[in-house]
Amino acid sequence: MMRQAVTTLSVRTAGAGLVEITGQVERWLSGQGIATGLLTVFCRHTSASLVIQENADPDVQTDLVRFFKRLVAEDPSLYIHRAEGPDDMPAHIRSALTAVTLSVPLVQGRLALGTWQGIYLFEHRARPHDRQVVLHLMGE
Repeated sequence: MMRQAVTTLSVRTAGAGLVEITGQVERWLSGQGIATGLLTVFCRHTSASLVIQENADPDVQTDLVRFFKRLVAEDPSLYIHRAEGPDDMPAHIRSALTAVTLSVPLVQGRLALGTWQGIYLFEHRARPHDRQVVLHLMGE
């Protein structure tokens, strides 16, 4: 019989960078009693995003942040929208270039992630934020 479960995770960021949320997601999944299904992970923000990325070497996260800073300049003269500071519009662009929704299969009660994969909230703003990530699980 197909079942559904939904929750919202709160994620505190320290500013621009990646915050791994795989453990939080797995803890919630373990209590749902669903063995096979599909998990949707949704970020409720326009200046943060989600990525599935390597979780073995922290240099990967450092390089990703540096790459996106080079790719999308934080130069206020480039943007009309500057309401929340010089990093606001670049954060929106970085979010648009990544994803706010991820889908991950659930197989035998576990996320079907690869050996070195983790789920990350990608904070694109310079200062700390409290972010919300909605998890929606469908399965049996």
